[in-house]
Amino acid sequence: MADNRLPPGQVRTHKWPVLDLGDQPVIDRRDWSLSVGGMVRRPIKWSWKDFMAQPQISSVSDIHCVTQWSRFDNRWEGIGAKTLLEAVQPDPEASHLMLRSYDGYSTNLPLADFDDEDVILAHSWEGEPLTREHGGPVRVIVPKLYFWKSAKWLRHITFTNQDIPGTWEAQGYHMRGDPWKEERYDD
Repeated sequence: MADNRLPPGQVRTHKWPVLDLGDQPVIDRRDWSLSVGGMVRRPIKWSWKDFMAQPQISSVSDIHCVTQWSRFDNRWEGIGAKTLLEAVQPDPEASHLMLRSYDGYSTNLPLADFDDEDVILAHSWEGEPLTREHGGPVRVIVPKLYFWKSAKWLRHITFTNQDIPGTWEAQGYHMRGDPWKEERYDD
């Protein structure tokens, strides 16, 4: 069964390695906020209290890093991407999102990949608040794509009608990042 869950070129790990740009911002939940804008009918700016007032979900998913490790059965809590989409109501022309983090990181996502039942804006992992090193207080989890698409320390989402490269995409990483197709780097 595990072999069916392990994408090509990946090795399973039980640890959760820490990878970042070298800066792990310290974000107090009282100071944290999430704004969403661009091509949406209802832009939002949520405080921690606003975020936690949204319907909460739990999900279990595997994660696959472009550095060739995979970790199975991660338990997340947070709000589903579908809840966020319902709140902001993207324009019909919106096709992509740009996720921006408190450390200056950014990554692009096709709206079709974000608009999925298994995508979650997570505040907890394995029943505990996300630690700073793993992107707390909130990170996006997009299980179907390589983990660099699951932005840590989320602060802003922009909806757009263009596929704009983020931090790693501008450095030659694939614009989508499907681990089953080994979309690691742009050819």
